[in-house]
Amino acid sequence: MFEIDKQRFGEFIAECRKQKGITQKELAEKLFISDKAVSKWERGLSMPDITLLAPLAELLGVSVAELLECRRLQENEAIDTKQADELVKKVIVLSEEEQQALNVRKRKRIMIYLASVGISVVEIMLLLLLGYTPTDLFFYLGTAMILAVSFGIYFWIVMKEKLPTYYDENKVSIYGDGFFSMNMAGIHFNNNNWPHIIRVGRIWSVATMDILPILYLCLSLVFSKIWNMEWMAVLITPVVAGLFIPMYIVGKKFE
Repeated sequence: MFEIDKQRFGEFIAECRKQKGITQKELAEKLFISDKAVSKWERGLSMPDITLLAPLAELLGVSVAELLECRRLQENEAIDTKQADELVKKVIVLSEEEQQALNVRKRKRIMIYLASVGISVVEIMLLLLLGYTPTDLFFYLGTAMILAVSFGIYFWIVMKEKLPTYYDENKVSIYGDGFFSMNMAGIHFNNNNWPHIIRVGRIWSVATMDILPILYLCLSLVFSKIWNMEWMAVLITPVVAGLFIPMYIVGKKFE
């Protein structure tokens, strides 16, 4: 009874946006989200986060009440107690749906991360069966694998997917959350580039865990006669660069 009709909501947003002469991309940029998200709203496939209701209403030139009602209210149309109660309950339902969606996405991320860890464990076991010693694996792969596993936990499970509005309103190049901190000079973190930065971290962590053991095997076989501890730098340097260079590129591109 108190759920918002997604189809009507999407049609109302599209109507208001067109009246304002704003494209989906322009609206998305002002809200620091992707234009695909706006497209999904207008097609009735999803709803915006509850935190976006106020800025979305302001950009479209309507009130939050009109957004939730999916129609423009007449100037002389007052909202009575019953209507106000229904609007509040719609917000509560929307908030609950949003939290459920977040929980589902988080469970999927945990499964992907654990699957990647499982693959890397299998690869390490195969290396041991092929005659590589634990000492060799630790010296050549240990640092990079520890970084990938620990960063993976953070990027896939712990890291917040949205930044406080403070980051959108100010030019901030430092992100800190508990024990984790990130300082990227020349990049200003905001909710437009943040999803892309997180995506780079996630891809890097699983790629490092699952590709590095295979790469180590290939390199050690091809260069078996000259393989020594100096080769550790050959592995570590591009691995670390493979995280921060793409992160810097997307951070700057979507800033």
